Amino acid sequence: MRISALTAQAVPWRNGGGVTRELAVHEADGRMVWRLSLADIARSGPFSAFPGLARIHCVVEGAGHTLSNESMRLEARPLEPLSFDGGVELNCRLRDGPCRAFNVIYDPARVTAEPRILADGTVPDAEGRQLLFVVSGGLDMAGSIRLGPGEGIVTESAVGAVITGGGAAIQVRFLPV
Repeated sequence: MRISALTAQAVPWRNGGGVTRELAVHEADGRMVWRLSLADIARSGPFSAFPGLARIHCVVEGAGHTLSNESMRLEARPLEPLSFDGGVELNCRLRDGPCRAFNVIYDPARVTAEPRILADGTVPDAEGRQLLFVVSGGLDMAGSIRLGPGEGIVTESAVGAVITGGGAAIQVRFLPV
């Protein structure tokens, strides 16, 4: 399944702090298993909580931000995925202006999600369903599909996939619990 932030509709946040582009949702038995999105964070403020779910958050543009509350502090830096409990109430403080972040929200009772950042070269294949999201450069899938920045694919196999043009991509592997 191909995904694209280039064609996904931007939906404003209720608090006015940014917009989200939903890229894909996988459901089973009428419940969400995982959701992929790209968020433009325009200003500091409350961060959305998703009780009962887990979250992966990765800054793909801008200097990033700090997520914190009275008991925890997470530093969201470019191309350094953060994994945390999606139900935690957090405040976001932008580091140096607006930023954009790729998000995976998932049900940890149904799947695990393992992120990693890949650079120019052959994409290592991962067992199970996986997502590849292009941050920069390009992604060639065995010569049959070419993806650019802001595009991605959810696939069962990345055999023959290559990141080109000095690029970077986010790979997230989903495995059943």
